[in-house]
Amino acid sequence: MGSFMGHILPGSFFLIAGLWWAGKYSLWYATRRNKSAGAGRLATRAMQRRMEILEGAVVLTFSLIGILAEQFVANGPRFQLYNQTAQQWEQLMIWQHSTMYLFFAMSGATTLTVHLTDTAPLALDRLILSIAFFSEGFLFYYHLHGREMLDVHVHTLLLYAIFAGALTALLEMFHRGNVLLELLRTTMCILQGSWFWQIGFVLYPPSGVKWDLTDHSNMMFITVCYCWHLACALITISVLYCTVCCVIRSKLRRMPPMEMGLLKPREREVESEDEVL
Repeated sequence: MGSFMGHILPGSFFLIAGLWWAGKYSLWYATRRNKSAGAGRLATRAMQRRMEILEGAVVLTFSLIGILAEQFVANGPRFQLYNQTAQQWEQLMIWQHSTMYLFFAMSGATTLTVHLTDTAPLALDRLILSIAFFSEGFLFYYHLHGREMLDVHVHTLLLYAIFAGALTALLEMFHRGNVLLELLRTTMCILQGSWFWQIGFVLYPPSGVKWDLTDHSNMMFITVCYCWHLACALITISVLYCTVCCVIRSKLRRMPPMEMGLLKPREREVESEDEVL
């Protein structure tokens, strides 16, 4: 991550994940609010399970790509932890970044295990996701020693989004399906993604115009900028949620009415299972 693209890659990962979660949880909540048969068909349990499996596979793939990119791109350590010739550790900063991706790869693998087999409890995916966020936060907390003032400040602000996401994911383990917790985690994920981009532009500006990393006024502006990022994340979630709800209502209005009593027993069972997932 010691480059502009090194911050853009994880930033894009978290932005994509946040937007995906926003659409997914909005869809599930909008269909749960409607008890009609049509709403049950828009988000069946089978479809939700396929979405979870797809999500786990994508997270696992992106995380492995991140590990390989850190290790092999731009003279990375190539999985060499200790340099015997120089008698020193080999690029520990890159090893920290690779470890961060490792925990998210574990989260993706856990999601696949939970939804492809019956061997793991359902809440395990939220627990491992929470641990992944906590591990990311710990790594970044001890990532700042000896850096310039503004460099430390932008990474400290990032920690707030990381630990908030970790705490929210942990609470979801006990309150699964709570749309407020799900959308809060989604907001923190989008904030984290956009802030990674902001850090890249501050520390490694593509224009070549460098920031004064010791100027206190720059710290004040960056703090205000962080609040703007949070506001944009909240607005993005709100727009996506309202859009999904409007689309669901529009589809339901165009569907022919059907009494619940006329549903087949299997269809009613699927609808009741959808509310639990």
